[in-house]
This record gives sequence, C-alpha cells and structure tokens, in this order.
Amino acid sequence: MNGDLMTWLVPLLSMLAAGLFAGFAAGIFGIGGGFVVVPALFVVLPLLGGTPEAIAHVAIGTSAATIIVTSIRSLLSHAKRGAVEFEILKAWAPWIILGDGVGVLLAGHVDGRILTMIFAGGVFLMSLNFLLPKVGDKVISQDMPSGIARVGIAGGLGTFSALLGIGGGTIAIMVMTLCGRSIHRAIATASGVGTLIAIPSAIGFALIGLKESGLPWGSLGYVNVPATLAIASMSVLTAPLGVAVAHALPAKPLKKIFGVYLIVIAFVMFRNAIHI
Repeated sequence: MNGDLMTWLVPLLSMLAAGLFAGFAAGIFGIGGGFVVVPALFVVLPLLGGTPEAIAHVAIGTSAATIIVTSIRSLLSHAKRGAVEFEILKAWAPWIILGDGVGVLLAGHVDGRILTMIFAGGVFLMSLNFLLPKVGDKVISQDMPSGIARVGIAGGLGTFSALLGIGGGTIAIMVMTLCGRSIHRAIATASGVGTLIAIPSAIGFALIGLKESGLPWGSLGYVNVPATLAIASMSVLTAPLGVAVAHALPAKPLKKIFGVYLIVIAFVMFRNAIHI
C-alpha cells in the first residue's frame, strides 16, 4: 500500500510544485510557463508510464494545455494595471494562430530527441537578447511591424512556439522591446500571446496523438490530463504574485534574471535530449 501511495504521491507533488513555479514565471516574465513545465514534465511523465519516445510530445502538448489557464490568469492581472496593448494582440492574432497550426502539424512528424534539441537550442538563442546589453537594449523602431513583416514574425512565432510547447512570450517580448516598448509593457502584452498560442496548440496535440500508443497514464492524445489539472490549478495562485514582482522590479535586473533563467533551462534540455 505504501509503495502504491508513493508511486502516485511523487508525481503529484512534482506537478503541483511545477504549477506554482510556472504561474510565478508566467506573471514575472510574460511567458505561458512552458519553460518551467516542459522540463518538469520530462521528469514526471516517465513515472506515469509510457515509452521514452512519446515523452517529448506529451510534455509539449501538456505544457500547451496548462498555458491556457496560466496565460489568461497572467493577462488579466497585467490588464488590471493597464499595461496590456490589446491592439497589438488583435492585429497579430490571425497570423499567430495560423502559424500555430503549422507548428502542431510539424511536431507530429518530428522525432522526440530532435524536438527536445529544438527546444533547448531555441531557448539558448532567446537568452542572448536579455544577457547581451548591446542586443537587449537596442531599439530599431518605434512602431510594431506591419504588412508582410507582421505576417512573417507572427506566423513564425506561432509555429516555433507550438513546436516547443511554450506561450511565445519570449519572442514577443524581444520584438516589442526592439520596437521601443518598455520591458514591463512587453511582458504584459506577451502574456496575451500565450493565450492565442495555447488554445489551438493544446487541441492540435490532443488530436494528432489520439491514435498513438505508449502514452503515459491519463493522456488524451499528446495531452496528459492529470498533469494539466495539477499544474494549472497551482499556476493560477502564483501568476498574480509574479505580475506584482514584475511591475516592482526595474527593467535591467529583470532582463538579466530572465536571461540567466533561459540559459539554465537550455542546459537541462540539452542534457535530456542526449539521454532520450
């Protein structure tokens, strides 16, 4: 009996802890929490069974599902402070969602090891924007991209984010700060990008994984339902706290903290890819 209890207790506590951290990260960094959730799920999901080959896809699909709750909670908290630029979200929404669909389709044909390497490489490249002052502090325009540039950037953002199981906040923040927005307004608006990406991503991963075998217990396609519920239930508690911290910190330290965090996550995921 004790053995059975520990079998379920360890993954449950791990998922609850990941949810608390993911919610805080979503609030403070304007991300959906995927950079926290995906690495945590690589550790927790094997405890629920399933084949090693399926873990990467389920981790990313489940992350997308949790971001629905986390990003909405974070967005509402930022909106109360008047920091969200909803016009940007409206203009970018169609292209983000279109790119998101492309990313889900691509993910269904990518090997788990390659998917993990893509995640790690993308996170590492994103960290440079926040760790290198000459890059992170550069402003190339006072206006957000429009026309073909908007289609390409927003569509690429959706595709890349779907492949990684993230809310796309990091890329959105990079674009907005390069276009003259403050780090605080960029983080606030980026939380809404996570919502636009997460809903179609979660649905897509659930559908493309329905006929797959070797999935962890409780999975609906590539979305693990118990993990989603546990993580989402905790993230809603800490997202407002992260928002409060984000608005209280000065911009430069916030960028440095974000960059160091991404470096750590990139290292962890590179190591996971080697052992798949």
